[in-house]
Amino acid sequence: MHGLRLFGLGLALAWLLIDQATKWWILEYAMKPPEALRIAPFFNLVLGWNRGVSFGLWGGHELPPWTLALLSGSIATSLLVWLFRTDNRLVATGVALIVGGAFGNVLDRLRHGAVTDFLDFHLWGWHWPAFNMADVGVVCGAALLILESFVHQRRVAA
Repeated sequence: MHGLRLFGLGLALAWLLIDQATKWWILEYAMKPPEALRIAPFFNLVLGWNRGVSFGLWGGHELPPWTLALLSGSIATSLLVWLFRTDNRLVATGVALIVGGAFGNVLDRLRHGAVTDFLDFHLWGWHWPAFNMADVGVVCGAALLILESFVHQRRVAA
C-alpha cells in the first residue's frame, strides 16, 4: 500500500507539473502576442481565462478567485485521503489525475485570478469550450473511476 501511495502522489505531482509547464509555454511563448493558432482543421491553440468553474460554468458570476481556489483545493485534499486509503491501482491512478489537475487550476486561480485555457477543439459545427491539461487530468481521472466501478461490480457479481 505504501508503494501505491507513492505512485499516486508521484502521478499527481507529475500531472500538476505537466499542466503548469504547458500553461507556462502558452503564456510565455505561444501566445506572444495572443492569437488563435490553427494546428489542425479541428484544433486551435487559443488563450482564454476561465473565471468560472469547469468549462466556464458560472463564468458570469463574479466570485473572488480565492473562493473557487479554496473549494477546489479542499476537494482535492479530501481526494488525497481516498488516495492514501485505496489498495486499488486504477482508483489511485484516477484520483491522482484528478488531484494533480485540481491543484494545477488552484495555482492558476491564486496566481492569475483565473484558469488559463488554451486547447480549443471544434468539429462539424460543434465547439467545445477551451480547456487545459489540468482539465484533461480531471476528466480522464473521473473516467477511470467510473470504469473501475464497473469492473468492481463485475468482480462482486462473479
